[in-house]
Amino acid sequence: MISDFENLSLGGNNAASNHGDPFSHTELTPEQQKALIDIRRRKTELLLEIQQLKDELGEVVAELEAMDGQEECKQNSKAKQMSIGRKKFNMDPKKGIEYLYENGLLQRTPEDVAQFLHKGEGLSKTAIGDYLGERSEFNEAVLRAFVELHDFTDLILVQALRQFLWSFRLPGEAQKIDRMMECFAQRYCQLNPDIFTNADTCYVLSFAIIMLNTSLHNPSVKDKPTPEQFVAMNRGINNGG
Repeated sequence: MISDFENLSLGGNNAASNHGDPFSHTELTPEQQKALIDIRRRKTELLLEIQQLKDELGEVVAELEAMDGQEECKQNSKAKQMSIGRKKFNMDPKKGIEYLYENGLLQRTPEDVAQFLHKGEGLSKTAIGDYLGERSEFNEAVLRAFVELHDFTDLILVQALRQFLWSFRLPGEAQKIDRMMECFAQRYCQLNPDIFTNADTCYVLSFAIIMLNTSLHNPSVKDKPTPEQFVAMNRGINNGG
C-alpha cells in the first residue's frame, strides 16, 4: 500500500500548494485516505503500547531491585544473628543453640545441630565437646549424628582417633568421655568391620590410647609408660589377639 502511495504522480503545483506532502488528501482516493488514517491510528496505538510496555518493564525492574535490596538486608541480618549465636554458644552451648533455634538458623533436629557442630566455623572446640558430652536424650542423638559425619574408612585406629578428636576437645568428665568413645568405637567398627572382633575391643583400646597420650604429654607424670608396658597392658583384649 505504501509503495503505491510512493508511485503516485503528483503535480508540481499541487506539491507546492500542499507543502511537499506526498499523502495530501487531495491526491488520494477515498479508499487510500481511509487506509492512511488507519495506518496513522495504528501507529499511534503501537507507540502507546510500546510506552506502556516500557512503563511496566520499569516497574518490574524497580520491584526486582527492591527485592534484591531486601534479600541482601535479610542476609546481612542472618549473618549477624549467626555470629551472635556462635558467641553465645561458646559462652553457653545450650543457650547458644536455643538462640539459633529461635532465629530460624537451626532446625530442632539432631542431624542439623550435628552439621552445625561438625562444620565448627567460629565455634570453640571446648564448647563443642561440652555439648556433645551432655547426658540427655537429644544431646546423645546429636553425638551419634556427629560421629556419623566422620569417615574412618581404611584408617588405622590412631589416625581415626586423631581425626575424631581434632573436631572437638574432650571434656574433663570421665562419663562424658566414655559416651563419646563408645560412639566412636561403634562407628569405626561399622566402617572397618575386619579389624576388631567387636566394638568393645575398639573402645577399650581407644580409651587406652587416650590415656597413654595424656600420660606422655603430662609433665606431672614422672613414670612414662614404655611401649612394652602399653602392649602388655592391652594384650589379649581382642579375644586373645
